[in-house]
Amino acid sequence: MLHMSKLSPESLTERTEARRVARSNALDAEVRASLGQYFTPSTAATLITSLPSLPESGVLRVLDPGAGVGNLAAALVARAATEAPELKLDVTTFEIDEQISSDLTVTLDECADTHSMTCEQHTADFITWAAAALTKGSDSPQWDLVVMNPPYRKINSKSAERGLLESCGIETSNLYTAFVALALRFLAPEGQLVAITPRSFANGSYFRKFRHDLLRRTRLRHIHVFERRDKVFSDSEVLQENVIFHTTVDQASSNVIVSVSRGYEDRPVRHSVPYEQVVDQADPQQFIHIATNAEDLSTAGRMARLPATMRDLGVQVSTGRVVDFRTKENLLREPEKESVPLLYPVNLSAGRVVWPVSGSRKPQALAFNEDTRPLVLPSGAYCLAKRFSAKEEPRRVTASLLLPDDLHGEDVAIENHINVFHQAHHGLDPDLAAGLTAYLNSSVVDQYVRIFSGHTQINAGDLRSLKYPSLKQLKSLGVKVGPSGTSDMVDAALAEVVPELDLGRADAAGIGSAASEGS
Repeated sequence: MLHMSKLSPESLTERTEARRVARSNALDAEVRASLGQYFTPSTAATLITSLPSLPESGVLRVLDPGAGVGNLAAALVARAATEAPELKLDVTTFEIDEQISSDLTVTLDECADTHSMTCEQHTADFITWAAAALTKGSDSPQWDLVVMNPPYRKINSKSAERGLLESCGIETSNLYTAFVALALRFLAPEGQLVAITPRSFANGSYFRKFRHDLLRRTRLRHIHVFERRDKVFSDSEVLQENVIFHTTVDQASSNVIVSVSRGYEDRPVRHSVPYEQVVDQADPQQFIHIATNAEDLSTAGRMARLPATMRDLGVQVSTGRVVDFRTKENLLREPEKESVPLLYPVNLSAGRVVWPVSGSRKPQALAFNEDTRPLVLPSGAYCLAKRFSAKEEPRRVTASLLLPDDLHGEDVAIENHINVFHQAHHGLDPDLAAGLTAYLNSSVVDQYVRIFSGHTQINAGDLRSLKYPSLKQLKSLGVKVGPSGTSDMVDAALAEVVPELDLGRADAAGIGSAASEGS
């Protein structure tokens, strides 16, 4: 049934926002945590719903699978009423909480009083409903547009939710990626999805399967980044790196728009970035690189043009084999006759290995016996990189060179918080090991890693996803820097050996354009 317009778009969003504030203030903290839901402020909702394209007429089928009090629906209706008065909206919402759902009912009624629309409201769990609907196969519903602020909460591996998701062929560890993955399966041809989520899905091994699913089914069109973690959901005291992303089905695009603002009320700065700089199709991890300024765009463009992968170099990287709490009985404070040197991150300093570290609280040796034999590597030249960096450290990636003469004996044990570059679990050519260490300690790698990684953990998968100079260039770099090069020496030598990585060069061919404009 069609309704005559009674509310202005401005009144609709203002009234919905008032309901959100009232409900958010009344919501018990434990209930909020159990649902994993943080309501979308109206200004954020306006930004989110500004990204998808709207047809001028016809019917647009819209899904909001975590609707809350309805701010996203209200913002979309307000936009349609202003920009596409001939367009009819057919909106389907899901909200599991009955009290919040009563607020949503009021919002949807007011939406219908603002613009031509019909709605189907579900007070139900979207995951349960979606799993059942997908078993219908071709009979499952389709939507032209999904708008969402999905709930954020880890999913227990033995929970009913995990079982339902696995029945749909979805493997993920958080509700927000579960909601997105399910919604993707209901998109019509040329359908669109826009969501505000944590940035964590863009890289790391935990979300690898989700990224593959997302990028196989759709193509990214726009990513919006917030510079300040405390701005978006400030009244909910949420400190989270959030992004808004817009993705489409069956719509090829050679570029991705990347925009950035401090909060949702600031005028964004936009960049048009070549798609391959955001998603490298050859990257098995399918990391999503989000460069937010001209300097980052230049760095990403330069790194993308490097010639080699780790496979091209014939090099592998693994985490250290020693998980100390699993072999406590073999840990030794000091080296003994039947022991091998044991390296922790504390042993990596200024690009080299210091062993033993006098007075360290960490064991400095591992008893060598039949149980520990599989945990050791043969003595050789290795590049070692810390898996974790402290927030106050100036570098996100810190690597150190290990040479055979640094330790005594024929073997070495390396603890699990260190990534080890090796060749078939043996040492590298010393010049290659020195070159890899210098490259990883360079300013350009540090800047590039910060583009795609929002946290201080650098896993082996992150290192595998990097592009590298050629084998010849890395060996030349190792010779030029030597075993103990300073950071200034590293950057100067890298610029000489690999000139396309010189951050001081003025040219930035291949990077996207930037313009200050609204998104």
